Order: sequence, then structure tokens, then C-alpha cells
Amino acid sequence: MSVCRKRCRRQLTKVGRYFYRLLTGTLAEDSIEDDFELSTVCYRPEGLEKLLEQTKFTKKELQILYRGFKNECPSGVVNEETFKLIYSQFFPQGDSSTYAHFLFDAFDTQKNGSVSFEDFVAGLSIILRGSINDRLNWAFNLYDLNKDGCITKEEMTDIMKSIYDMMGKCTYPSMKETAPSEHVENFFQKMDRNKDGVVTIDEFIESCQKDENIMQSMQLFDNVI
Repeated sequence: MSVCRKRCRRQLTKVGRYFYRLLTGTLAEDSIEDDFELSTVCYRPEGLEKLLEQTKFTKKELQILYRGFKNECPSGVVNEETFKLIYSQFFPQGDSSTYAHFLFDAFDTQKNGSVSFEDFVAGLSIILRGSINDRLNWAFNLYDLNKDGCITKEEMTDIMKSIYDMMGKCTYPSMKETAPSEHVENFFQKMDRNKDGVVTIDEFIESCQKDENIMQSMQLFDNVI
């Protein structure tokens, strides 16, 4: 594995842990005792029993998540601007606004311009606890910007540019201007098996499952909580 890829994996893992701790209100807590103390506080969001059935979180984990969610978003929902503001703290060296927009859209399953606690934990459950197939489906939905069931080169280019913008120009070694387009071409050469110019969900899942590096990436957040 290249030095660059290792660095990216370390940063993604750090982001996952930071994101979880920020939204659970444990960012300043480092001890097991403190985390346990938080988990015993009783916060009961509406539909807790239903969320227990629909997600892979325990009751205590949902209580912790709800506390953090309400701390960051007292209104009970997150709008896109607040989401972008929170996410920008992870990548101060770059511009994360476009990628945060795509990520917010993936969490906003109701397409009403806001992410509720139920939306948030449903997505988080897939990312952190879902099967490989669940995670790949979620990733495909993120890349499929217009939600028409396939990924085009234009969509993948928009995603790649947003990621490179988010990483910033202060990376070492520095990224070439052509890096996003080269990444897209490599993506389609690998994924577009019937060479029709788009990647379907079946092509995406099949290709990912055969790629060792992608499978390792799918496990980045296994130990976040």
C-alpha cells in the first residue's frame, strides 16, 4: 500500500471517530468511565423502540447519539448549512462544502432539506454496522447524484473534484490538476464492464467485491465505536 493511501486511510478513520464523538457529545471525554457515565443518561427520542428494530445500535448507543445530536442541533434536525459547518472542521485546509452537500443529500432520505435524528442514525448504522453489501449500496447512492440508478462520468467527476477540493492543496505529495479526471477514468475502466458509459449498481457491487483495496476501505469504520 502506498504512503499516500495509508495517509488517506488514517485520516478517514480519524474523521469517522471525530464525527461520531462530536455528534455524541464525547469529544472532550477520553476515559472509559466518562463514556459509560454518558451511556447511562436517559434520553428517549420518539420512536426509540422502532429505531432499535431498524438500526444495529443498542439502546444505550442510541441514547448517547441522541444526546449529542440534540446538543449540536437543539431543534432536532440538521439543515445543510449547519451540516457543512460541522463537516468543515474536519478539513480546515480545504473546501469541504461541495462534498458535504453530497453527503448531506445522502443522509436526507426524505428530500425535505433537513436531516432528522432518525435519518442520521439510519445512515450511520449502515456506515458503521452494515454488511459489505449495505455499505456498497449506500456508497453507490452517494455517487449517484441524480438518483437515476446509474453513475455517469459527469457525476463521478463532480464527486472526485469535491474530494480533491476537500483535501486541499496543502497535501504532500501535491496532487496534479488532472488527478480527478484520471481517477474517474480508472474508476470507469474498472467498473463499467459492458462499456456503455455508465456504472449500474450491479456493476458497482460486483467490481468492488473483487477489489481488495476497496474491501479494506469498507472496513475503515468497523472499530469507530
